[in-house]
This record gives sequence, C-alpha cells and structure tokens, in this order.
Amino acid sequence: MRYMNVAMTGLRGFPKVQGGIEAHAEHLCPLLHDAGCKVAAIVRHPYMPRDKGITWNGVRFHRLPAPQSKKFEAIVHTFLSVLYAGTVLRPDVLHIQAIGPALMTPLARLFGLRVVVTHHGPDYNRQKWGRFAKWVLRTGESWGMRFAHRRIVISETIQDLVRSKYGLECDLIPNGVTLPELPITTNAPDQFGLTPGRYILLVSRLVPEKRHLDLISAFSFAGLPGWKLALVGASDHPDDYTRRVLSAAANTENVVTTGFQTDLALRELYAHAGMFVLPSSHEGLPIVILEALSYGLPVIASDIPANREVGLGNDHYFALGNVEQLTQRLQAFAYGLLDTRTREETRQCVVEKYDWGRIADQTLAVYQSACRQ
Repeated sequence: MRYMNVAMTGLRGFPKVQGGIEAHAEHLCPLLHDAGCKVAAIVRHPYMPRDKGITWNGVRFHRLPAPQSKKFEAIVHTFLSVLYAGTVLRPDVLHIQAIGPALMTPLARLFGLRVVVTHHGPDYNRQKWGRFAKWVLRTGESWGMRFAHRRIVISETIQDLVRSKYGLECDLIPNGVTLPELPITTNAPDQFGLTPGRYILLVSRLVPEKRHLDLISAFSFAGLPGWKLALVGASDHPDDYTRRVLSAAANTENVVTTGFQTDLALRELYAHAGMFVLPSSHEGLPIVILEALSYGLPVIASDIPANREVGLGNDHYFALGNVEQLTQRLQAFAYGLLDTRTREETRQCVVEKYDWGRIADQTLAVYQSACRQ
C-alpha cells in the first residue's frame, strides 16, 4: 500500500502541551508515521512557538492562528484547519479530534475530504461551558457523528451514547499508555518538599470538572501525619475556578501546587507518589489514570462511568462529590503497604491492555476503511 497522507486537527499541539487530547496525539502520531502514514498535525500557534521546530518524531507541524479565548479558540482554529486541509494539504484522511472541532465535519465533506472523527467524551457536560457553548458542542457531536466517514470512540460509555443517540456504529479504540522507566532521582519531589511515598498526586488541568476542591477538603479532613497533597497542572485560561483552587491550596496545610510539569520532573512526581487520586465529574477515558497505573500507583477515582471502565476494584472508587467517602478512601490507602510485586503486576497489566502500538494499528485500519467508502 502507498504511503497514506493524514492530517490531524482539533488539538493545541504536542509534545509537552497540557491536555488529554494532546497527550493522545503525542503518543499516537509518531506511531502512525512508523506504520506508514505521512502525518501533518495542524496545531495552534500560541501553544507551538517556532522554537519547537517543524517536525517531531516524523510528524510535521502546520501552525495556524487561534484566538487565546476559551470560547472561540478551538472552533476558529478548526475552521481555518479545514480550509487549509481542503485547499493546501489535500490529505487522504482528515482526522478531527473531539466533538467541538467536529462541528466543521460538514465543511470538510464539502471540500471532498475523507473525515474520521474521534469522540473523546460529551464535553457539553463540562461545568465551564455556558448555554450557547453547550449547544455548539452538542451540534458538533451530532454533525461529527452523522457526517464523518468513520467514527472512533475511546470508551464503551461513549460507544453506548453514540448508538443510543444516533443509531450509529463506531470503532472503539481506547487511549493507551507506555511502560515508563521508574526514575530513582527525586529532584522534583525535593523541590516541592515532597517525601517519596508520602504524598497524594493529582495531575490535571485546573478546570472545574476535575473537582480539585473536593480533594483538598478530603485531604484536610483525613489528617494524615507526614503526608502532603501535590496538585500538578495549570490552567490555559485562568479564571475564578483557578483562583479558588490556588487559594484553597495556599490556605490548607501540606497542599502543594507545582504548575504544569513535563519530562523527568513529571516522571519523578508519578514514580515517588504514595497514591493517585482523580475526583473528576467528567472524563472520556482518563489517560492520567492509565499513566498512574503504569507507575504502579494505587489509584482512587470518582465513580463516574469513564473511571469505572478502567476496571479498578470497588474499594478504589468513591461516590462523585462525596467528600466524606473520599476522606475515608484516603485514610485507608495511606495506611496500606505499597507491595513491590503488586506494583509491578499493575504496571504490566495496564500496559498490555492499553498498548499504543495496537491502538495505532487499529486507527490506521479505520483510515483505510474511510478511504474505501
């Protein structure tokens, strides 16, 4: 088969750009290149300055403008991306990530492009969006699912949603994870005053659906001697929620905020944590849980369907928003022992189940099918 030209849009950029879709593309795109795709990533200029280069691991970046606005950034950039793909790139397949950007699927079809849309989750359920934005996202979901040549979903929960709402079939291809080396260095924990094995970790953007305030409250109530809580991440568009989280962290003893972290610093923070917690109200299939498991960490998560789909034991979940129950989980996990054998078994199991190489092969098969339609 000839080399397939693929253009991908709907993301800020990569590598080292905060966000679940960005992490998804960062892992997937180089593997698609290795599998026989010429990958063009159409990225947002504010997140991808020129010093990041033109190519990375075989992927070529095409930078287009995007307003630095929470409401208009994604949709304006995707509109420009579709125009660019339709008139300049002319790829075999245009792969649109997420339902907001999928609003431009009909426009891409008008340019004669073969379109694949990945549904990462019903973003209209996120707390940060107002009524009009929610309407746009619902319309994007509808148009993306109805007008794409092929549809990818990252979880069974989303697959069921697409079937029930639109009567359409889609390809279930989850997020993935790689088996990381466990660094023995502790520079990042040391920098933030964290004792290895004695801190709770949350890695996420500072957005309302991650429910940082629930975790801060539960940690305060838990009263764990010698433990700290590390909140890793930042906000692309700082707002009142960001300020409330930072204020609560600053006024709660033993809570540390690190800002956005990447590379060795992030790996050290994962590797030396005592447990990982994700109290969120909205997820697609959370890459951060998979990453935490790839380090062998005990994980506590809210009991929303996307988190449940990872398949942790019942004692790892708590009722969404139930701070008292989360407090009890923190106490129980803090006094448990982190068994080295169990930790390694956890690492191997999650990597076998969520292998990026297999995910890339499945995605390529979807591209090939779209080209045949």
